[in-house]
Amino acid sequence: MNKKPALVPRLRFPEFKNIGTVNLKNGNYIFEAVSNKNHNSDLPVLAITQEHGAIPRDQIDYNVSVSDKSIESYKVVEKGDFIISLRSFQGGIEYSLYHGICSPAYIILRKKIDVVEQYYKYYFKTSRFIQDLNRDLEGIRDGKMVSYSQFSTILLPKPDNKEQQKIADCLSSLDDLINAEDKKLEALKSHKKGLMQKLFPAEGKMLPEWRFPEFKDSREWLIYPLMEICQNLDARRIPIAEKERKKGSTPYYGASGIVDYIDGFIFDEELLCVSEDGANLVARTYPIAFSISGKTWVNNHAHVLKFENSFTQVLVESYLNSINLSDFLTGMAQPKLNRAKLDTIPIPLPAEKEQQKIADCLSALDALITTQAEKIEALKVHKKGLMQGLFPSIEEVCE
Repeated sequence: MNKKPALVPRLRFPEFKNIGTVNLKNGNYIFEAVSNKNHNSDLPVLAITQEHGAIPRDQIDYNVSVSDKSIESYKVVEKGDFIISLRSFQGGIEYSLYHGICSPAYIILRKKIDVVEQYYKYYFKTSRFIQDLNRDLEGIRDGKMVSYSQFSTILLPKPDNKEQQKIADCLSSLDDLINAEDKKLEALKSHKKGLMQKLFPAEGKMLPEWRFPEFKDSREWLIYPLMEICQNLDARRIPIAEKERKKGSTPYYGASGIVDYIDGFIFDEELLCVSEDGANLVARTYPIAFSISGKTWVNNHAHVLKFENSFTQVLVESYLNSINLSDFLTGMAQPKLNRAKLDTIPIPLPAEKEQQKIADCLSALDALITTQAEKIEALKVHKKGLMQGLFPSIEEVCE
């Protein structure tokens, strides 16, 4: 009655179904800590990142300078090594595809026995392993220090190498698919950016480089201050502190989009939100202008604009997201696009029929971009589900 369940993954490839239980081994049985500082400082310095793993610093935006003297103490990283980083709560073991050197603050793990490194590359990113990693850690200022001795106590699954390879190949092929779909998404975004440059007049000009045939002899575009082509509804915004929000189904919008779902609403129409403050006004990681519709609630970090025509809103949204707004921002530490500055942003517009044509073109492209982004998100959810199923649940047999 008290017999513990066998350590078997929920999902298993057919050829491994009859192999039986998966072995458990302590971390130090499979990996050893290495500290080789024998180098001539001519190897690439690696940045240890969540997004890319261990990667040469010159391949990403990483602006930390180091002296030649300090590099002498750096450790050599071989391709296939793992590096324990300090922020364990984020999943602090990163895989290296590169031969290079890294800061001596990091612990380098190298396999002691014959295993498939990429199997553990994926296992170290599972929520189950991260939970194990964060038990009984020594706290530091901005993260958790993971020692080799602490890593050594963690039990790791060790299936047959053929099964390890099969799982690694499956997840790797899914990563390749996600990367390919990411490139398609970036291509669509680049295509839209290029279209915007052609379909809207360049600075100082009143006609775009490209024009639909039926409008080639139409009048020049006109420049309007934003305040003249829309109604500002900022006075109706109501910010609600997090602790005072009643949970519900209404999207609660901030400067960069939805921040929560609450009960009730203050708007029920098609509107355009524009970021009022925040670092994103400079970084532009997310669109600073975004449309909302239906029952919504907006706090005081996003301006709320109402347009007479939906096609004008589409053009203004795309235009604001494509131009540099630095001349309209105030504040250094916290960039801000205040109401007075927002009102004066010049918006070039053609006649309404041409607006409609351009808006239809951009909306169709936006729909493709949205569909592609949703496809990528679905693949990521699928990958997460696969990882939960392909790796055994150690907790079930260790409790």
